[in-house]
Amino acid sequence: MVASSGPAAEAARQDFRASLELKGHAVENARTSADILERAFDSGALTRTERLDQMLDDLAVALEQDEGQKLGGKSAEAARFILRAISRELDNA
Repeated sequence: MVASSGPAAEAARQDFRASLELKGHAVENARTSADILERAFDSGALTRTERLDQMLDDLAVALEQDEGQKLGGKSAEAARFILRAISRELDNA
């Protein structure tokens, strides 16, 4: 598979990577980053890869919470780890 190219693909990668630098709660920032990526896939700016889908599934598990439950340090650290891996993989999307 050939990675997506062009201005829309580069802008999507840049937007995702910029979202990793947001200040605030890591879990909420992770949700924002995942939303940016989903919009890029939906618009066709980036192509889904099996590896990215696996990473996004892992991120969803890390961000899962029961109603009223607050996500803490382990979820935040897992989200940061997964998002860094997604950022590296984006060059193949």
